[in-house]
Amino acid sequence: METLEFIIYPDGRVQEKVTGIIGASCAEVTAAIEAQLGRVLSNEPTSEFFATNPQQNSVANPQTAHSEW
Repeated sequence: METLEFIIYPDGRVQEKVTGIIGASCAEVTAAIEAQLGRVLSNEPTSEFFATNPQQNSVANPQTAHSEW
């Protein structure tokens, strides 16, 4: 399950935590939100960021069919 968690501190800082998204696509999910929130002070990737999606790792094995017309 994909989850975005936001903690808003009294001084206005916002901590964002993304879980359930494999790989760097979490940056795509949060880009618009971060643009509205303001300047990003730090970024700490989780282990999910460095994980690979099994669907993305599958290597296509194209088979070329030659027909004799």
